[in-house]
Amino acid sequence: MKKYIFVHLLNDFSGSPKVLSQVITAAQKKGIELELYTGKSESGFLSGLTENHHQYFYKRSENKWITLVTFLSSQLILFFKLLKYTNKDIVIYVNTMLPFGAALAGFVMCKPVIYHVHEISLTPLALKSFLRAIIRLTAKKIIFVSSAVQSSEKFSGKKDCVIYNALSNSFVNNALNQNNRKAKDCFNVLMLASLKAYKGVQEFIEIAKLLELNKNISFTLIINATHKDVNKYFKNKSLTDNIEIFSSKSDVISFYNKASLVLNLSHVDAWVETFGLTIVEAMAFGIPVIVPPVGGPSEIVTDGVEGYLMDSKNTNSIAKIIGELSIDKAKWTKLSKNALLRSKYFNQATFEKKIIKVLNA
Repeated sequence: MKKYIFVHLLNDFSGSPKVLSQVITAAQKKGIELELYTGKSESGFLSGLTENHHQYFYKRSENKWITLVTFLSSQLILFFKLLKYTNKDIVIYVNTMLPFGAALAGFVMCKPVIYHVHEISLTPLALKSFLRAIIRLTAKKIIFVSSAVQSSEKFSGKKDCVIYNALSNSFVNNALNQNNRKAKDCFNVLMLASLKAYKGVQEFIEIAKLLELNKNISFTLIINATHKDVNKYFKNKSLTDNIEIFSSKSDVISFYNKASLVLNLSHVDAWVETFGLTIVEAMAFGIPVIVPPVGGPSEIVTDGVEGYLMDSKNTNSIAKIIGELSIDKAKWTKLSKNALLRSKYFNQATFEKKIIKVLNA
């Protein structure tokens, strides 16, 4: 029986490791033997999944050139680590385009390589071109997280498919038990994002300022970064009293339960969201959403049905919509019911069935 070697770069609490954790869980349910390799990190969604979890050197830096050097070094180390499987019957599963060292090791050992591609807006362009060349050289099969990614990153001559990310059964049950689908007097606007300018952090702050005088609207921002990095970023920024900011959270159930609206303010000209798992999570709580009109979010949300498709640059328009929804409980309730219904499409059973089909093919 083949053993699967799952490989990821940075194990944190972002979307791509969370999706890989679901892939690994599906494989474990079917009794598939596996091992996991990730770059060294404190913790993330991939922690504690398997006893066969190996870590290799990788470290981010504020200096992009240092990060590039450590990234390339990490992949060289990974390449040599995986050569020990030369005489083993294995399949290498590469999560995101980044861990190219694993794919090259698979190619040298003549082992099948499966890629799970999550990203479009990968920079610099030279790096992306290099990583795409590695995929063309090594991949046997490619999984795309949305039709938007498949359309943008299509590789001719390769077997591929689209498998939408899914909500775990435990998450869905938690959402149903919270009974969040009632309009609240206090209207809380939630956003979960990385500490990157193109993720719309500054726009979120601006929208909060625009609605500062509306005392029944509050804002919550959860940043996927350490407490130290969050404090450093916001040290000299002017914040209004209606906004709360938190560092990384492994469990966001309580935040969704409090929220009336969830935003994704990624810049459409700098970062195309390829899926948007937090969007579907919010909808499972019956929370309407405002998301970018491009990429994966536009495949999840229909404008005016489960929420709104809006460019994050239009902060005045977004603030206006928030103000209207905070007082129009009938409109909010309709959006909420539609959001909950749509979220059911992204279920764990369908995801696992499609993943196992790819693994066994």
